[in-house]
Amino acid sequence: MHRIIQDLEQRQLRSDRPRFKPGDTVRVHFQVIEGQRRRVQVFEGIVIKRQGAGARETFTVRKQSFGVGVERTFPLHSPKIEKIEVAAIGDVSRAKLYYLRGKVGKKARVREVQRRGPLSSADAVGAGAGDGTQPEPDTGTAAEPEQQPQPEAAAAEEPAGEPAADEPAADEPAADEPAAAQPEPPTEEPEAEAEEAGAEAPRV
Repeated sequence: MHRIIQDLEQRQLRSDRPRFKPGDTVRVHFQVIEGQRRRVQVFEGIVIKRQGAGARETFTVRKQSFGVGVERTFPLHSPKIEKIEVAAIGDVSRAKLYYLRGKVGKKARVREVQRRGPLSSADAVGAGAGDGTQPEPDTGTAAEPEQQPQPEAAAAEEPAGEPAADEPAADEPAADEPAAAQPEPPTEEPEAEAEEAGAEAPRV
């Protein structure tokens, strides 16, 4: 290829394109011109192939629209494509996913890449373990609170023969009872009345 053609193609290459491969789910924002109007339309689907190189590289996106498979091929470095978003990364090992054309419904989906192994420290901080939203318990410094005896347990431990300190005895009157409720000692008036009655009685 001539050097001038290479220079022209290098100027047309766009560096703002994300890295994606066949099997990934992408959202392509491209411009649609309708007469004097220009709007942005989003086409979301699975990349089934990438072909070509340089400024002539293209990729094909396939999606299911009302049960019908729809495919569209986009030039990767086209100025009409505003941006490309990678929604999911597919777990595939093929460069061309032509077998999706014979699948319908759930069988036409591609399995996503799952995280394997334990999370690293950077992932734990990103998940919110280190920002204070999910505090981790410190078993070494946290002291267990002292257990307070329950009232029922304390009452059961006291002997049955002795009354509790805060309960009044059966023989002792309550402190808050009025004084009129207590019986008064007998007076000597009934005896004096009996003697007077005996003196007035006639002797036989």
